[in-house]
Amino acid sequence: MSGSGKVVCVTGASGYIASWLVKFLLQRGYIVRASVRDTADPKKTEHLRALDGAEERLQLFQADLLKEGSFDDVVEGCEGVFHTASPVHFVVHDPQADLIDPAVKGTLNVLASCAKTSSVKRVVITSSMSAVTQNGKPKTLNVVVDETWFSIAEIYKQSKMWYGLSKTLAEEAAWKFSKDNAVDMVSINPSMVIGPLLQPTLNSSVVDILNLINGSSTFPNITFGWVNVQDVAMAHILAYEVPSATGRYCVVERVLHYSELVKIIHELYPAFQFPEKCADGNPFVPVYQVSKDKMKTLGIVNLIPLETSIKETIESCRKNGLVNF
Repeated sequence: MSGSGKVVCVTGASGYIASWLVKFLLQRGYIVRASVRDTADPKKTEHLRALDGAEERLQLFQADLLKEGSFDDVVEGCEGVFHTASPVHFVVHDPQADLIDPAVKGTLNVLASCAKTSSVKRVVITSSMSAVTQNGKPKTLNVVVDETWFSIAEIYKQSKMWYGLSKTLAEEAAWKFSKDNAVDMVSINPSMVIGPLLQPTLNSSVVDILNLINGSSTFPNITFGWVNVQDVAMAHILAYEVPSATGRYCVVERVLHYSELVKIIHELYPAFQFPEKCADGNPFVPVYQVSKDKMKTLGIVNLIPLETSIKETIESCRKNGLVNF
């Protein structure tokens, strides 16, 4: 096993991507030091403790993103650190407290702990395509977005898109810190993440899929990229394991408009009731492309098809009793 005997840390380990990351790391033989907000909360820990290899090689820690030094003990002795902990909410009451502070200050607190720890060889952070795509350039079918694109924070501020702002500011701060403190850092920038759930609760991106089958009368006039959570987790691991990995990696299986997403779900589940019209009368937001070239240098040649990801999402929610249909 490639990780046999090696010690790594996963922050926010109870989350959607992080849970799969922990699962795959344990499968590869790693000793995993996993941080959660509350080790006494079974919703945060039971699904992790149940993973194969967890009894022998999973260590749980309690850590606070907003507390300086909170991750010192967690990363001590680790060779690799995977920082996934960051809130994912698309509707918030207090953007600064609910999203921006945990994303930016949390990332800097984790990186500061890593910078103090000589054992840490590489840090892989979970960023987002939100930190890539919004730079004012037009995005149409002939446009190919890649890792050289950086979102402009002011665009998100003006449109009050707080999640995108939090990820953009967090990644900006992370790159500056890593450069100033000689931290070997790599970022993974996935699009909307769907697929099977390991954690017992719903997350925002999966809810977006379920909203299309719960009797909604309209679909939003939005174009998004989509990718399977298992591919995203594996991209993190390869970004750590591949010595030549550097910079940012966009991880997107496909970009499509919500109208196309509805069509795919309808083909998979024709008995469901689907929204038949767009939420507004404007022309559809155009589809663009995202380059897979750099991602392939990690050894990821084929991503799980979107159709498979959608079916896995819905069946996983059904199996876990998160939806009734």
